[in-house]
Amino acid sequence: MAESSTTVESPPPIQQGPDNVPVGRWFAFYALCLVGAAAALAVLISRQEWSWPAWRDDFWGQLAATTPAIKLIIFGVYISLCCTFLPMPTSAMVAAVAMQDTAVCSGAAGTTVLVAAVGGLASAIANLNDYHLFTLLLRHRKVAKVRNTRLYSVSAGWFAKSPFAILVIFNIIPIPVDVIRMLATTYRYPRGRFALANFIGRFIRYAVIAYVTYRMGKQGWVAPVSLLALAAVLVVAKIISSGRRKSRARRSGHLSPQAD
Repeated sequence: MAESSTTVESPPPIQQGPDNVPVGRWFAFYALCLVGAAAALAVLISRQEWSWPAWRDDFWGQLAATTPAIKLIIFGVYISLCCTFLPMPTSAMVAAVAMQDTAVCSGAAGTTVLVAAVGGLASAIANLNDYHLFTLLLRHRKVAKVRNTRLYSVSAGWFAKSPFAILVIFNIIPIPVDVIRMLATTYRYPRGRFALANFIGRFIRYAVIAYVTYRMGKQGWVAPVSLLALAAVLVVAKIISSGRRKSRARRSGHLSPQAD
């Protein structure tokens, strides 16, 4: 009796082709965004009763007392600057615009959505800054040699199995994700998917922090625990889903390649 043949699954090929990422164009766009935000902020603050020196002397107090529009612009600019080369904390700023007494909206739902949307967009921009900076570094021959190492080969093979899901999960959990962003850039994962995965992950992350902060105030330590639990659930769900697909493929007599 003939035995059924089994095709062994292999990850998608590691991308090694030339990159055409317009690094200069991206940073010119980001600079224009910062200028536009600064101009809008200057106009809005000039209409307030507080002077610029008051902001300098008591920034957090002024932020708590000012309008939602000013809070969101400052929040967005701050988060957009929090990239690998400016490792500034984000949770404190999220809490500053999500506490009931200082929130950008009068209700928990509105505050959660606004903070998560603005924070997610700003984080996607910050991570795209990382993507373009790493791309620039990889254009140097000595740095590009990292693609020839065994460690990169193993890491890229793991990343290639489900890059979008990996990026989303690592943007949800409250730990540094610099290595994942570096890996995605070195792998030359498409910028559009990279930005979308970062936005979704950070939207979920900031939504949890904002909602817990709004509801529980100073007991905000619950938020990081909730994020870790959520990430664990997502990882387990991903493993179970992958196991079921492989089991069905084995029963059908072959393993089909995965696609992201």
